[in-house]
Amino acid sequence: MINAIGLGSGSAIDTAKLRESGKSAPSGSVSGRKSGADGVSPSPAARMAAEGAPIDMDRIGAIKAAIASGNYPVDADAIAQKMLDLDLPQD
Repeated sequence: MINAIGLGSGSAIDTAKLRESGKSAPSGSVSGRKSGADGVSPSPAARMAAEGAPIDMDRIGAIKAAIASGNYPVDADAIAQKMLDLDLPQD
């Protein structure tokens, strides 16, 4: 059920941290269980929420390397405009 999503080591943040470190989730985690606390199998939505967002560690590594080497272009004007667009009411 919904109250079981994100509890303990099965939360999306913990799962993402495990995925980034290359480790697997502990066997007692939400994503490792076949059924919920009440014996009912979790819904597909609950399983997806427990797994967290997909993370492309290769892409993250490439971006980190580009930033470290000074080869990652940042368009400050475009970033500022997007921030203003999000903050200002649209007519």
